[in-house]
Amino acid sequence: MEIEEVNEFGEELIRILNLETSPVAVSLIPDTHEIPEEIERLKESTRHCQMIDEVRRKGTQFYTLVDDQKCNGGAAAMGLCEMSNALASGDLYYRLGRFSTLNAARRTMQQVPTVPAGSIKAIVYAPLEKAKVMPDVVVIIANPEQIMCISQALIRKYGGRVKTSFAGIQSLCADGIAYPYLYGAPGVTVGCTGSRKHAGIQKSEMIIGIPIEQLEDLIESAREIFT
Repeated sequence: MEIEEVNEFGEELIRILNLETSPVAVSLIPDTHEIPEEIERLKESTRHCQMIDEVRRKGTQFYTLVDDQKCNGGAAAMGLCEMSNALASGDLYYRLGRFSTLNAARRTMQQVPTVPAGSIKAIVYAPLEKAKVMPDVVVIIANPEQIMCISQALIRKYGGRVKTSFAGIQSLCADGIAYPYLYGAPGVTVGCTGSRKHAGIQKSEMIIGIPIEQLEDLIESAREIFT
């Protein structure tokens, strides 16, 4: 695929599925690669989930470094840095009262999809229909019926099931980006307390992260089923 074709796919997704906001193209720039010169750096640090929300609603595009990510959990899940011990051990979530025991919190955090620390030096965000850099993952925030349609399109060609895993924790970073990036499989997730608080995700919305390798098949199937 060329980036122009990816842009066309973004426009088609919006039209076919009647999406209210743009699919978001997320590119993880490895430590061995250069940051694209045509993309500007984000001017003010914020959380990854807020970046996704700004891009899907406003159509902006930018790149970020680790210092631009206000949430250590999100930055670490996507390989920009090491996860803090308080998070990795589960201690933070245990102290917040999310788990009955520290062991329960630890087991959960040990299963959070995480890109190897330091392997990524920058992340580029853009609306799919305007992206200038080839994405690794496409994030779509939509209502459950639209996620259902996407799921049906994803399995049309080869069959099977959409297998996913989530915990309601680190949703837009670990489930929506790291999982598809690491495993080449779509990640359906329900959001988390942080993303619903900070990123404007509505009670009526869910999230799916789609590896770029599956985008073309998704579009072809969506055309056949829904148009």
